[in-house]
Amino acid sequence: MADFHWPVRVYIEDTDAGGIVYYVNYLKFFERARTECLRSFGYDHYLTGPDPVLFVVRHVDIDYKQPARLDDQLIVSAEISKIGRASLHFRQRIWRDDVIIAAGRVEVACVDRLHLKPRALPTTLSDLLRPLLGNTP
Repeated sequence: MADFHWPVRVYIEDTDAGGIVYYVNYLKFFERARTECLRSFGYDHYLTGPDPVLFVVRHVDIDYKQPARLDDQLIVSAEISKIGRASLHFRQRIWRDDVIIAAGRVEVACVDRLHLKPRALPTTLSDLLRPLLGNTP
């Protein structure tokens, strides 16, 4: 599946006193790109989605390569690398110009919205994403 790209501008609220993006905010940038990636496929998984599910982060690996700074224009990518029975795995990167400044892998688990218990991905979503990934069930 091709990378989905989402632009992000670094604001003062994203930085520490030195004007450098605080490390946890890279995870917020990743979250925005994953959400917009799913939305681009017509799947808005927040409280108004067609299925009673939420996606919660189960695991994150991130490699910080260079700092982002106040007012940088960044591009954040989200690529679905694996579809599990009750999870989605994303490969994500953040670029400034043509340089990757952070790269990571994020696994999100699908949970029932009301009880927060794991559940299978909605069929509508897995049917939509599987052909794009090229995986077999």
